[in-house]
Amino acid sequence: MNLLQFLMSANETNNATSYLPIALQILFAGGFVAFMILVSSVVGPKRKTDDKLATFTSGIESHGDARSPMAIKYFLVAILFVLFDVEVIFFYPYAVNFKSFGWSGFLEVLLFVAFFLVGFIYILKKGALNWED
Repeated sequence: MNLLQFLMSANETNNATSYLPIALQILFAGGFVAFMILVSSVVGPKRKTDDKLATFTSGIESHGDARSPMAIKYFLVAILFVLFDVEVIFFYPYAVNFKSFGWSGFLEVLLFVAFFLVGFIYILKKGALNWED
């Protein structure tokens, strides 16, 4: 079998009809979810008492305004955590394929880590992780 025959046979098997079962499954799943939500809202009990309509606060009486200011340090640490957590996610494909990447792949990962280390050192120098302010 030459390359042209291989490409022709691949083109014949990879058309829109081969995706029809997947599309039907997605439509069926979405329809089932919508149907179950509709049935539960029609058939389910509807007892609107004060206890059920109250905000759930884990048994603690609420007081004050919900819009009280919070320290920006909390959000800064959360964003930094997400940033460095995403960095770790990018290491997984490298760990799986590190033999095939060779030395050039190793140097690229070192460059990737160096960029994040520069950013981390900048964060430390700016005092973004100091909570004593």
